[in-house]
Amino acid sequence: MVSQARKSELLFSGSDWNFAKLSRVYDEIEALGTEELGLDIYPVQMEVISSEQMLDAYSSVGMPLMYRHWSFGKRFLYDEFLYRKGARGLAYELVINSNPCIVYLMEENTMALQALVTAHAALGHNHFFKNNHLFRQWTDAGGILSYLDFAKGYIARCEERHGLAAVEEILDSAHALMEQGVFRYHRPPKLSSEQQREGLRERLEYEERSFNDLWRTLPPSQGKSKPEAGDEILAERKKSLKLPEENLLYFLEKNSLVLEPWQREIVRIVRVIAQYFYPQRQTQVMNEGCATFVHYTIMNTLFDRGRIGEGAMLEILRNHSNVVFQPSYDDPRYSGINPYALGLDMMQDIQRISTAPTAEDRDWFPDMAGRGDWRDTLLDAWANHRDESFIRQYLSPALIRKWRLFALADGADEPHYEVASIHNERGYARIRSALAQSYDIGASRPDIQVVDVDLLGDRHLRLQHKVKDGIMLEGQSRDATLRHIRNLWGYEVSLAAIDAGTGATLSERWTKEL
Repeated sequence: MVSQARKSELLFSGSDWNFAKLSRVYDEIEALGTEELGLDIYPVQMEVISSEQMLDAYSSVGMPLMYRHWSFGKRFLYDEFLYRKGARGLAYELVINSNPCIVYLMEENTMALQALVTAHAALGHNHFFKNNHLFRQWTDAGGILSYLDFAKGYIARCEERHGLAAVEEILDSAHALMEQGVFRYHRPPKLSSEQQREGLRERLEYEERSFNDLWRTLPPSQGKSKPEAGDEILAERKKSLKLPEENLLYFLEKNSLVLEPWQREIVRIVRVIAQYFYPQRQTQVMNEGCATFVHYTIMNTLFDRGRIGEGAMLEILRNHSNVVFQPSYDDPRYSGINPYALGLDMMQDIQRISTAPTAEDRDWFPDMAGRGDWRDTLLDAWANHRDESFIRQYLSPALIRKWRLFALADGADEPHYEVASIHNERGYARIRSALAQSYDIGASRPDIQVVDVDLLGDRHLRLQHKVKDGIMLEGQSRDATLRHIRNLWGYEVSLAAIDAGTGATLSERWTKEL
């Protein structure tokens, strides 16, 4: 524990920082986080970078080792233009889900801000990455850095051997399918170890030496395709190919007849990176809420113990307020619900319900109200929930009133909106359920799957989009994506829109029509 003598000493004074101050502040923050909040974190590696380096990190999706692609340069120029014009600020920090956990700090930050973002990223995000079940099951923090190093080097060698244009063509098509290149409902395999990866290199080199180009020489099928196979043959074909398949990149990687070994490995690299980011899209409210709650709690504790001065604390609170600011719906700055604000409010609300519940809280949360163990409740929530389930279980009527939330019924065939749920007992439950549903990316993202292909016949790849609530795919982006699938598959591709409720075919699009 922190000694009484040290409590009376300020950790730093003034706005200038140096590495000795950063180290001293980190040690104090880590002790508070682990001892007072029960946090469990990866070892931390902190890097201090310039604004231009932060922009570069933005452009390559925040990864310290990344292969080259034109889209990263385009993103860099766009972000740099907005930053130089003053139209957009930069993050004060950037954190990588890896072991060790890498935290980038901006060199332009003041010492008070460095302390704030250290608590936010090195403790809050770090704990969430290490302990949340989605990250534990779906990502490999210990293997991602070595895998990215392998991927960067492998793609560079492909560029030298096969040319920039050929590599870029495969990357363009694979990037276009990243949203549909993840496993959503079953656990993907872990990243290969170094020994396995060395074996992969040897296997790829052998395949490239012995690659048989026979498939490319086969003439296209003439006339109409063969009649539909019998139910028994169709079922057996789907079983052998493990159809339907939700992960389009995985299916193309394993089954495309036209991809050379090096192209197949590039598709796999993009698929692995897409999978790495998939849990982050499901936990934005929880992840940012956890980090914000941790930094707010730790900074206030340090101030109460006399380790941070009043001037530094005012600066910390100002930056904290900027982060959790929630514009109203009619504010020009409004862009939806601020995940920092909602996450922090929900976690502080759990703290309140655990220590000072109202009668209403006892009715809604009988297992949590008044028990006083808010730390255990938060640690359990951070470990076992995603945004959708967290909101569905912990959003309270008191917070619904504070945020002035209500539910609208907006049927497409109705000329007016209808306020369907208000602040009463039935309305609270419906509002909570509706808000939770909006964070379920399985419900909000298009459900597109491979449903059939006859590899011994015309090799026509059939995709199916299950349409929910009558929401169809946007035509231009749909057609562009189909062309990318055709590029990776090499043969005819079709996409049928199927009503999720009735099973009726609403439309069908073929690449030969594009």
